[in-house]
Amino acid sequence: MARLVSWRWPLIGAVALLAFALVAHSVAPAVLAVLTLVTFAFYRGPSNREQVFGPMSALPPGAADPRGVPPRRRGDRLPDPVFDDGRDRVGIEAFGDPALLVGGDYRVIAANTLARALFGDRIVADDLRLVLRHPLILDAVQLVVASGGPVEREVTGLGSSDGAYRARVVDVGTAATGRRTLLTFADITQTRLTERMRVDFVANASHELRTPLATLIGFIETLQGPAAEDEPARRRFLDIMGREAARMSRLIDDLLSLSRIELDKYVRPQTLLDLPPLVSDVAKTLAMRLESDQRHLIIDTGDAEFKLPQVVADRDQILQVLHNLLSNALKYGRSGSAIHVRVERLPAVGSRAEPMVKVSIIDEGEGIAPEHLPRLTERFYRVDTNRSRSIGGTGLGLAIVKHIIERHRGQLEIASRPGEGTRVSFTLPESIRPPAAAASQPSQK
Repeated sequence: MARLVSWRWPLIGAVALLAFALVAHSVAPAVLAVLTLVTFAFYRGPSNREQVFGPMSALPPGAADPRGVPPRRRGDRLPDPVFDDGRDRVGIEAFGDPALLVGGDYRVIAANTLARALFGDRIVADDLRLVLRHPLILDAVQLVVASGGPVEREVTGLGSSDGAYRARVVDVGTAATGRRTLLTFADITQTRLTERMRVDFVANASHELRTPLATLIGFIETLQGPAAEDEPARRRFLDIMGREAARMSRLIDDLLSLSRIELDKYVRPQTLLDLPPLVSDVAKTLAMRLESDQRHLIIDTGDAEFKLPQVVADRDQILQVLHNLLSNALKYGRSGSAIHVRVERLPAVGSRAEPMVKVSIIDEGEGIAPEHLPRLTERFYRVDTNRSRSIGGTGLGLAIVKHIIERHRGQLEIASRPGEGTRVSFTLPESIRPPAAAASQPSQK
């Protein structure tokens, strides 16, 4: 505004000279007025740039602003809008992992919701060295402050969690409190558990195969040497070798079956099946074993078979589930006792969003202690290792059952008490087809 006022009187004077020249018919005043107007029109002063690129100020260039805002010079970097003061809390909420913003004095400037859940609300505005106290993390922060490069560390025992985390520390610029660092903690607990399970699986599988192989090799060497001419020893050794070879064959079959099931884990079956005929088929295949152990199978499917709805399931896999569970009931139940198979419909109530069909296999055996129940579906886990191996168990039966039921979007439940037997139940989703359509669908046998 001051510059416009300073040009007002020269402009008025030029216009007045031009008016006088027109009235007096004089050339000199007219030329003078035109030169004045041209000079005014084409004048370029530094104030024009200041008007466009910066706020007007009466302060000299480079002087401190009394409002506390430092002057901005050409080439200065604009402040980071994500980590600028007053916006730290909003910026780090965008991270999907726990994140902390730490100042140069190790004071925690901000923490997102996940970080506060992991370390507690008191971590904000507190000293990182006092609230975290993890030497690997503190060393990483010091290294970033010294070198400026990102640093990663794998740590355990952070905050209230016993899991494993991949901590990443990066430099995000400087502020009044010094160099600032951003710490993020990616949860890798499940990855490490998966790796541990894979290692344990390979070790267990190798051990299970090594035992019968060592037996076979030992008997072969015996038959080739001292027992080469001993006919009774040869028959006895060949019988043991046959059982060990059959055990290895069952183990390999179960491993291959488990691998196939895991490949189709996320492919939900679409076939409609009637469960009672499947139970009858498995009972027929186990009839000789039941008779030899003086056992009898009691199948309860309600008032009539046609009242049970069809289920959405893979026929071969459900046959495998029924065979594994009934075989376990035969192996671990008492001789001469009954095995009960109950099939019932469960309506959709409460947390169960769809109707299910439940199958329960109940034996009258010795039962299982409570501490073993959560681990029964682990691969190669056995309550009694020697007994399981002696009766031909591979330790993979219930693991196979669990994976099959998970693929069918059902649930597996195991309940047992010592001395009272064991109940193993699983559910399968009921067919949602209309009754007329379901009745016209032929049963698969």
